[in-house]
Amino acid sequence: MPVMGKAGEVFGIFLRLGLTSFGGPIAHLGYFRDEFVERRRWLDDRAYADLVALAQFLPGPSSSQVGMGLGLMRAGLPGMAAAWAGFTLPSALALIAVAYGASLLEGSVARGITHGLMLAAVGVVAQAVIQMGRALTPDAPRLALGAAAAIAALLSPGALMQIGVLLAGGLIGLAVLKPVAPGDHVPLQVAISRKAGALSLALFFLLLLVLPLLAAGGGPGLQLFDIFFRAGSLVFGGGHVVLPLLEAGLVPRGFIERDVFLAGYGAAQAVPGPLFSFAAYVGAALSEGPRGLIGAAICLAGMFGPSFLLVPGAMPFWVRLSHLMPARAAMMGVNAAVVGILAAAFYDPIVTTAIRGPADAGIALLAWGALSFTRLPVWAIVLLCGGAGILVS
Repeated sequence: MPVMGKAGEVFGIFLRLGLTSFGGPIAHLGYFRDEFVERRRWLDDRAYADLVALAQFLPGPSSSQVGMGLGLMRAGLPGMAAAWAGFTLPSALALIAVAYGASLLEGSVARGITHGLMLAAVGVVAQAVIQMGRALTPDAPRLALGAAAAIAALLSPGALMQIGVLLAGGLIGLAVLKPVAPGDHVPLQVAISRKAGALSLALFFLLLLVLPLLAAGGGPGLQLFDIFFRAGSLVFGGGHVVLPLLEAGLVPRGFIERDVFLAGYGAAQAVPGPLFSFAAYVGAALSEGPRGLIGAAICLAGMFGPSFLLVPGAMPFWVRLSHLMPARAAMMGVNAAVVGILAAAFYDPIVTTAIRGPADAGIALLAWGALSFTRLPVWAIVLLCGGAGILVS
């Protein structure tokens, strides 16, 4: 049995990480390993690698799910909730403040800052496309799969195509790709039975099926919860990939303006913690429906709700599943499709909306270069882009 601790202990540790963990999900995983494997020895490297692999297999925010899994191992379900709260609430509150502050600004200064944040998003997503492409499409079959996914997403943008591309990637990976055998794994130590895990997974799939039906005849709040729940349920690849799915669900229906949406995505790069806390900004900045703190709470609950069911649901079964070669092959195909979706999202709506002339292209290129070749923190680059946006606007 695992060594159990208290939820308060978990919250305090993750609150510090939530205030200081800049750099995106890969950096977060490094922070977690240093804190919980090296310093605190809650688990060893093999068990940590197994937990990271589970988070990569599940849809939703991977670094948040690793944190939730660590909290679950340490202090049960209260520990899972404490880990999420400590790691997520600092960035969520900061982005809510950004949304309120943006509504107070008017005129050219507000437009310039918004445009600068959009240019920062161009640089950040460009870096993500390149890094993920190197890691997830290293050979010709996966590169071809990623290119096909990008073409499909560009020809038919929208949430249904995103889902279809991911499913097709998994099926193609299952049929074509040949994963390397994983070797022996040390089981994760978590005090959850398979029966409890099965009930959690059943509730997840029930909500995924029933929520769209309820939202069709419900009010704006239920519709928002459904949009974010589906985004948290169906997106593989992290916060960058959730962008087109949310944009397709929110902007055409008038919940939020596209410029405001993309500006918040740029602002999300300047705060520590998970990028999925961008949901709090969207909820606070809505044009229609519940907004402010209520809107932020609804969107956050929808975005992270699936992970609260998937993490405790999947952990009891993951040790066995991670050894199955077909599951590993399907995940390779899904990851290659993720790269294609991200490349398509980089072009439309990010580049097509943000780049209006040579000066914009230059700022975006400098942002990408600073992210890739300097040690400047992401938040500093985003702030510089905001200032540059005022100048060029």
